[in-house]
Amino acid sequence: QVRLVESGGGSVQAGGSLRLSCARSGYTYYNNYCMGWFRQAPGKERERVATLYTGGSSTYYADSLKGRFTISHDNAKKMLYLQMNSLKPEDTAMYYCAAKGCGGSLCGGICYSRGVEEYNYWGQGTQVTVSS
Repeated sequence: QVRLVESGGGSVQAGGSLRLSCARSGYTYYNNYCMGWFRQAPGKERERVATLYTGGSSTYYADSLKGRFTISHDNAKKMLYLQMNSLKPEDTAMYYCAAKGCGGSLCGGICYSRGVEEYNYWGQGTQVTVSS
């Protein structure tokens, strides 16, 4: 089982920055994972923000967020991060960290394309509120 705990959310004004962190603990069969950040605003579906493969360099960003958000990870510390800059009111949402194990040479591509419904480990979420 994998446990994910997010932190770093809060309230900021438009144009501000936040850095979200996700601590991963527990063990599964897999040494590496697709991991990512997802968000859900009230009344909207959960959407993929950014994801990566912990065993490689493959990263995915939602088109609308490219250039403002940066996903990164530290395998040694089992940490996942999301640096969010130039925040906008429309970025207001609950942000979730998620993971799904992946093994093999195709994981870069798999993690790039894996959607919300395919992740099986989820954190409790951290709220981000951006005021205008």
